[in-house]
Amino acid sequence: MTLYNFKFIWIASIFCIINQGCSSSDKNDDSSIDDDVVVDPTDDGVAEPPQSIDFYYGADLSYVNEMEDCNASYKDANGTSMDVYDIFKNAGTNLVRVRLWHNPTWTNYSNYNDVKETIARAKAKGMAVLLDFHYSDTWTDPSQQQIPAAWASEINNTSALGALLYNYTYTTLNDLAALNLLPEIVQVGNEINAMILQDGELVWPIDWARNASLINQGIDAVRDISAENNADIEVMLHIAQPENALWWFEEATANGITDFDWIGLSYYPIWSEYTLENVNQPLTSLKNTYGKKLMIVETAYPFTLDNADAANNILGADALVSGHPASQQGQLDYLNQLKTIMENVGGAGIIYWEPAWVSTSCSTLWAQGSHWDNATLFDHDNKATLGLQFYNGSLED
Repeated sequence: MTLYNFKFIWIASIFCIINQGCSSSDKNDDSSIDDDVVVDPTDDGVAEPPQSIDFYYGADLSYVNEMEDCNASYKDANGTSMDVYDIFKNAGTNLVRVRLWHNPTWTNYSNYNDVKETIARAKAKGMAVLLDFHYSDTWTDPSQQQIPAAWASEINNTSALGALLYNYTYTTLNDLAALNLLPEIVQVGNEINAMILQDGELVWPIDWARNASLINQGIDAVRDISAENNADIEVMLHIAQPENALWWFEEATANGITDFDWIGLSYYPIWSEYTLENVNQPLTSLKNTYGKKLMIVETAYPFTLDNADAANNILGADALVSGHPASQQGQLDYLNQLKTIMENVGGAGIIYWEPAWVSTSCSTLWAQGSHWDNATLFDHDNKATLGLQFYNGSLED
């Protein structure tokens, strides 16, 4: 995700979150599916996602497996404890987003086995899946696009690096295809404002010959898997904040990056030049200029300013939007207003970033708990907030 306009990189480090020791199993072993994941290539017990979705109501549930291993449980609006995927499905969620890191040795999560579990859980509930390739061993965002350690020796060899990226993307999707777990949408990179697959301090300006070659290799891998499996997998390119998408897509398309289906955006008013009152302007421009589908793949809003634990909340009072207090109703109203804006500009979806990253006894690099506990879609008792009603587009209690 992003936590800022890409010019303001001072806060980036807070998102290099780790949470070790929560699970007794080692999910870095890709040799088999975890025992509690039921996957049947014959499709028995795996529900198909809706064939036609006019508007995606999404949730990034990348943290859920980790939170559950840290003893988190979730309650619906009535206070009944239940499977968090059932809570989202019942609320009207039709898309689950999940991030994938290449070889994250610093955590047992967001690796291939963990992602398989997430996709299997989503598909079992009939929800579509957006798979987010970070092409890194850790978080990528506008301040860092760290090359995987296993690829570092080829960092100056664009051809060899492109082959590694293609093969990794192709093999990952091919393995998922064998398990009947192909996603409906694939992100080729995460918040790729900067050139992908770099090392250390970011290089500006973007070397578009290199960048376009690498990104197109990822796109080609998705297209090849789609053709071989007779599957309609769509490609998304994801930029942090609408104002950055304006220049990025202009430069990208001018340099030969054209074979994609979705423009994906992170939009957090606190880190954007655009408010809810005028964000329709860049969204309209992007939609009309490129003729692609448009989705906000990351957004969030605090339901309180209270902190549940020792981990400082990232979204504080400065994240509030006029007319939307830090309350459950304020959270819901923010989401519904953003949905109306997206519908009016011809957008096709909104994904809430990490609605289930609740406070637990596990720790991040800096403190025990969650840095997002006041901006989830669950209150500090892990009961669904009013914000969850967004998925039905309803203002009713």
